[in-house]
Amino acid sequence: MPRVKSNVVRLKRKKQIMKHAKGAYGGRSKLWKAAKETVERGWRYAYRDRKNKKRDFRRLWIIRINAAARSHDMSYSVFINGLHAAGIEVDRKVLADLAVREPEAFTAIAELARKAYEANKSAA
Repeated sequence: MPRVKSNVVRLKRKKQIMKHAKGAYGGRSKLWKAAKETVERGWRYAYRDRKNKKRDFRRLWIIRINAAARSHDMSYSVFINGLHAAGIEVDRKVLADLAVREPEAFTAIAELARKAYEANKSAA
């Protein structure tokens, strides 16, 4: 069997890595080993942070909802409990958006949640 040099494939792979390393500082964008390590590390962070992004946004939405709920004299947990009791199925992303952009709509939802929470609390 003849010996195969993977010249075309190797150069294509190298070209791809060097292209991705373009914005890196100094030798990290010019030297093969440093560029390869930089790009692979970047890809690992990108993979990890695509998962963390979901976590971070949910956290941000909860903080915004909590702030808006407290302006209506409710804690976040009481507000969410009231929403469940009232049967209002709005996700946290939409609630946070309402809290920021449509305070009147959020006020209406908060009042419904408060009534449902108090009715649920007195029934138990």
